[in-house]
Amino acid sequence: MTLESVMRLAIEQAEQVKGSTYPNPPVGAVILDRDGQIAGVGGTQPVGGPHAEVVALQAAGDRAKGGTAVVTLEPCNHHGRTPPCVDALLASGVSNVTYAVSDPNPAAAGGAQRLADAGVTVSGGLVADEVEKGPLREWLHKQRTGSPHVTWKFATSVDGRSAAADGSSQWITSEAARADVHRKRAAADAIVVGTGTVFVDDPTLTARRADGTLTDHQPLRVVVGMREVSLDAKVLNDDSHTMLIRTHDPHEVMRSLGDRTDVFLEGGPTLAGAFLRAGVVNRIVAYVAPILLGGPITAVDDIGVLSMVHAQRWRFDGITAIGPDVRLSLVPN
Repeated sequence: MTLESVMRLAIEQAEQVKGSTYPNPPVGAVILDRDGQIAGVGGTQPVGGPHAEVVALQAAGDRAKGGTAVVTLEPCNHHGRTPPCVDALLASGVSNVTYAVSDPNPAAAGGAQRLADAGVTVSGGLVADEVEKGPLREWLHKQRTGSPHVTWKFATSVDGRSAAADGSSQWITSEAARADVHRKRAAADAIVVGTGTVFVDDPTLTARRADGTLTDHQPLRVVVGMREVSLDAKVLNDDSHTMLIRTHDPHEVMRSLGDRTDVFLEGGPTLAGAFLRAGVVNRIVAYVAPILLGGPITAVDDIGVLSMVHAQRWRFDGITAIGPDVRLSLVPN
């Protein structure tokens, strides 16, 4: 196997644990023995548990000696709830360490240098773009900016309608697209909607498997707005925790969620417009169905654009077919 293919296996491990590691980053690791054969794989465990490198080293055992560690993030060099991953790598006797992305956290950085100082051959930057756009996208944003990463997710017809003229919206997209949404919810830290969505749709805002059961990780449910929420609303049930924020100011919402990393915005057109006007949306994920609805109900209301000169410019960073629908991923231009 090439190191690139091994790193992609590490990325798969990171994707599998995404959502369960908060506030730690979702990291994947693969250990190759001295002959280049896979000896162990692992992903970071829930907070307080071992990091990816340690999980993979435990699986590899003595086969790690003289081998290679391939990790999506530079091994940490600080003692938090667990000892530094650098200690475990040095104790294992690996000869080489390859990672994708340098750790931007000053408290944890320096692992690569310490490994090199101890005689380990270290290289960084392997498949870095795939890791930065993949499992570490939101965590890296939080580390670099101090703010949660916000993804606006919505479903729409091909003519940009989020509901029919009578307000009905179930279901615009296919079962395959809805299953994809639930997988992404299960990896998020919080889901934000407005009181209007709660009043009209009475959503549960949970992450569910295909059989309807709840996934192991449930994001925090956040309801924004000044209207009172009925005590009978599904969003207040025991499936997950819920935060009510009495404001229409997206910046105040962001401050209230400052300890979170990966935030999903799933509100209606009014809330989406407010977040876009405030400039706090970092990514758009749109599920577009091959249907036409017409009518007045669009996916987003006023975003402050008066002419083409003022249009918000975004660029595609992913286009994926999901069943009969298309998932579009966009980031600011």
